[in-house]
Amino acid sequence: MLLIARIYSKYRKILSFFMPIKSIFMVFDRYEASILEVLQRDGRVTNQALAEQVGLSPAPCWRRLKALEENCVIRGYAALLDPEKIGIGLCVFAHVTITRHNQEVVEQFEEAVTNHPEILECYSTMGSSDYLLKVMVKDMATYDAFLHDTLFVLPGIRGIESFAALREIKYQTALPLENNQ
Repeated sequence: MLLIARIYSKYRKILSFFMPIKSIFMVFDRYEASILEVLQRDGRVTNQALAEQVGLSPAPCWRRLKALEENCVIRGYAALLDPEKIGIGLCVFAHVTITRHNQEVVEQFEEAVTNHPEILECYSTMGSSDYLLKVMVKDMATYDAFLHDTLFVLPGIRGIESFAALREIKYQTALPLENNQ
C-alpha cells in the first residue's frame, strides 16, 4: 500500500483527471490489514501493543499507521457511547422523499440534515424514497417534536415514512477486511 500511496500522491492531479478520487481504493498487505483490524476493535491501543499484535516492531508499525492516516484510510478515532446510558432510547429510520430532484433542492436538503445532531446518518437511496435517515432521540414524544419542528420544515420535503426500531439485533462499526488482501 505504501508504494501505491507514493505513486498516488505524486500523480494525483493526472489520476484525478481520469478517475474520480473516491473511486481509488487501496489494497493492503497482511500487516496493514492486521493494523486496521486491531484498531477497529480498540482505537486506544498503544503503538507498542499494536506492533506486538500484528507482528512488527514499533517503528515500522508506526510508519504504516501514519501512512494509513495520511491516506485517509483511517478517518479518525472516536468513543462509542451506550445510547440508553445517556438518555437516548429511540432509534428511528426515516425514509424521506423530496419534491424535486434538481440540484438546488438536493443541496439544500443535504446541507440541512448535516446541521442536526439527532440525524446520525443520511444516505441517498434508490427506490421509493430518496434518502434514508438514522435518527436517535430520547423517546417517541421527542421524535414527534423533531419531525414537526425540524424534518417537516426542511426544504424540498414531500414525504417522510418513519420506522422505529424495537430493539437492536446487531451493531457493528468494524468494516470487513478479509476480501481486501
